[in-house]
Amino acid sequence: MNTLAIISGIVLILVVLQDGFETVVLPRRVMQRVRLARLFYKVTWLPWSSLARKMRGSSRREGFLSFYGPLYLISLIGVWAVVLVLGFGAVYWGLGSELRSSYDGNIYDFFSDLYMSGATFFTLGFGDITPASPLSRAVSIMEAGLGFSFLALIIGYLPALNGAFSAREVNVSLLDGRAGSPPTAVALLSRHCRGADTEALKEFLRDWERWSAQLLESQLSYPVLGYFRSQHEHQSWVAALTVVLDTCALVMAGPEGEDSRQAQLTFAMARHAAVDLSQIFETPPRMPAPDRLPPSALAQLIAVLDRQEMDLLRGENPLVRLAELRRMYEPYVYSLSEHLLMPLPPWLPEQDAHDAWETTAWER
Repeated sequence: MNTLAIISGIVLILVVLQDGFETVVLPRRVMQRVRLARLFYKVTWLPWSSLARKMRGSSRREGFLSFYGPLYLISLIGVWAVVLVLGFGAVYWGLGSELRSSYDGNIYDFFSDLYMSGATFFTLGFGDITPASPLSRAVSIMEAGLGFSFLALIIGYLPALNGAFSAREVNVSLLDGRAGSPPTAVALLSRHCRGADTEALKEFLRDWERWSAQLLESQLSYPVLGYFRSQHEHQSWVAALTVVLDTCALVMAGPEGEDSRQAQLTFAMARHAAVDLSQIFETPPRMPAPDRLPPSALAQLIAVLDRQEMDLLRGENPLVRLAELRRMYEPYVYSLSEHLLMPLPPWLPEQDAHDAWETTAWER
């Protein structure tokens, strides 16, 4: 009996079980820094994103990045399975390779232990190699039960992940008609405000307060969702979150009112999501470079709001208040944007820009 091999195998098994539990089952943020899933993500995302940065075409780059999330998830599941098979194989070997072959009698070979472990874990039931001692039989039963449970857990995990992704993307898609493509705060305000009538804006901000909370909850539970890309090139959850924060900042910088109160609530929830998700993806806050709203763009923004007869950026020191609010969230969304390669939206819509719903590949 090799005690070191048995201990090593048990450690590998426990590492995967803990990692799988924290990734799939535990519905909260995991603060532990040394994890198999985190290590695997760091090893794979860096070369994947580096290669994407070298691609010239934005559509080609976006298509390439869209494969990472699903591939990472499938590969991580494969890594878990391989480590579990290796761990149980080490336990069999530590017990003395007490296996019996239907062809050669008793065998004492580590590769046969791995074969036995793989066949048992995936419940293949070939029967060509079987455990020969009571202890190795007990271990094989435990491995078969774990393999069956592992498969059932993964089957239940994938639909939950797809459901959370779909719930997130519904509002991201709705933002196209409401804020343009790419979405901007000025376009959003222009389409929701008619002079002093801001009832539609308050309803919109109320809906996006809930969306921000759902975004935070789903991506704290399933961080891999952050790497799942939206359907269109100019859409992303980072851009959507940023536009909501931009809009709230503009409303809050103006005079107090009912819409300002709802903007404060939405801003608080959206900023909470930005800060916490920045911690999850380990992206320290950095101010955008270059500035997203330079003086020339700010002057143009004020002129657009005045033409729309919106009572915003008026009152006592509104520009100072706007700058303070921007410093509260822009460093976090910018770091997320740089890390995930999801561009931040501008404040002002581009001239002659068309929404995604107005264009189609058939009309090119």
